[in-house]
Amino acid sequence: MARINISLDAELVVEVMVLAGIGSPQDAVEVVVRDYIARGHRTETRTELKDRGLRDIDAEPQEPQG
Repeated sequence: MARINISLDAELVVEVMVLAGIGSPQDAVEVVVRDYIARGHRTETRTELKDRGLRDIDAEPQEPQG
């Protein structure tokens, strides 16, 4: 797996470490990134199901109006 080195504000990393109960700065940042990605996937799933339901409603024949 490829590795990337980046600089982050130490206070941010320490806060994540404390909140997550993680002792390693590397692990703390990885947890945050993985959580962000997982949330994105969950949002995509919910949005896709809602969109699919709306498309099904729009595809149904509608009663004549008027």
